[in-house]
Amino acid sequence: MLEQIEGSRAVAKAVALCRPEVVCAYPISPQTHIVEALGVLVKTGELSPCEFINVESEFAAMSVAIGASATGGRAYTATASQGLLFMIEAIYNAAGLGLPIVMTLANRAIGAPINIWNDHSDAMAVRDSGWIQLFAETNQDAVDLHIQAFRLAEEISMPVMVCMDGFILTHAVEEVDTPSQGQVDAFLPKFVPRQVLDVDDPVSIGAMVGPEAFSEVRYLAHAKQLQAKEKIPGISREFELIFGHPAGGLVNGYRLENADTVVVAMGSLLGTIKDAVDDLAEEGKKVGVLGITTFRPFPLEEVYAYLSEARRVVTIEKAFAVGMGGILATDVATSLNRVRIDQYSVIAGLGGRAITKASVRSLLEDAIDDRLEPLTFLDLDHELVEREITRMRESKRSGPTAENLIRDAQLKKFSRTQRDG
Repeated sequence: MLEQIEGSRAVAKAVALCRPEVVCAYPISPQTHIVEALGVLVKTGELSPCEFINVESEFAAMSVAIGASATGGRAYTATASQGLLFMIEAIYNAAGLGLPIVMTLANRAIGAPINIWNDHSDAMAVRDSGWIQLFAETNQDAVDLHIQAFRLAEEISMPVMVCMDGFILTHAVEEVDTPSQGQVDAFLPKFVPRQVLDVDDPVSIGAMVGPEAFSEVRYLAHAKQLQAKEKIPGISREFELIFGHPAGGLVNGYRLENADTVVVAMGSLLGTIKDAVDDLAEEGKKVGVLGITTFRPFPLEEVYAYLSEARRVVTIEKAFAVGMGGILATDVATSLNRVRIDQYSVIAGLGGRAITKASVRSLLEDAIDDRLEPLTFLDLDHELVEREITRMRESKRSGPTAENLIRDAQLKKFSRTQRDG
């Protein structure tokens, strides 16, 4: 059913249609509306049987989800940013135990300095935890990926994280095709846990493992990721047959035929990139886009297949490894280590900074003309950065960097206003 709906509430509806038996809730922006909406559905009886558990922290939320899943319940939770870091010990435990928990990560920057706006630094902080990570470009993607996430998690008994950009998607109201209960039931079978705590057949879960078997346990987690990569395309095809539109998969291409330059990205940023690429295509520029839907497991072979004939690849991402550079760009480079292709890493949108079509178009024109630096921070204010570097060089008590930059930015804005006024 087509309806105008906020992204968070659309996701809550989709999760409810998957019939979770336990929802663990702790509010943190920008995911709060999701668990609030699920709480209402449980209270009114629209989602039943389901136990909605208010917990005292994000660590408790994931711990309760682990307990619920270990006893054979279909478990769901949601978090963001600092909340994800607070539950990180339990994040690793959920993956290590092979429990099919589904979680929404409403992507938000990690402090300090504190910032509630969107980037992907939270998801990148746990990219090696063993969770499968799926990224939504639109709210329709977010709805569809959650339904697929429960199916995938339960087929291979591993947790799945659906990442949707905070505020950009979670709080945006747009048209979404909400599926029916019958469609979801036809796609998502009744949950039959691979492992379960049963008083009539007691086992230990989470026992200590020494050197004699730890490597093998970790390798099997890797093997499950590879198994997920094999299953995801088939799950996506079956989803399209039942729901009537494509969704999910490993990667999604746009204008890739005969493209000399290909932009790689994931999340809502893809919409802006496609608009810029459309404009360049009208001018005869051969530019395409490769969207990464499945970030973990990373689709190495599929990325290679799409990019190996390009002349240049520009990876744009909303996070980076400090002291190294782009995280997604590094994975893309690994995919292309068999061929010689000019590759560029662009860091953009950190802490919610707007990524405009004009800025994307400009950097792509620089890439096409071979003027782009190998590592570029889009729209970085170099004047502010140099001023702070000078301050730190000249004074051992230069003060907190964040506050200095805020003050300098305000003074710069005031000076510009005075000059233009």
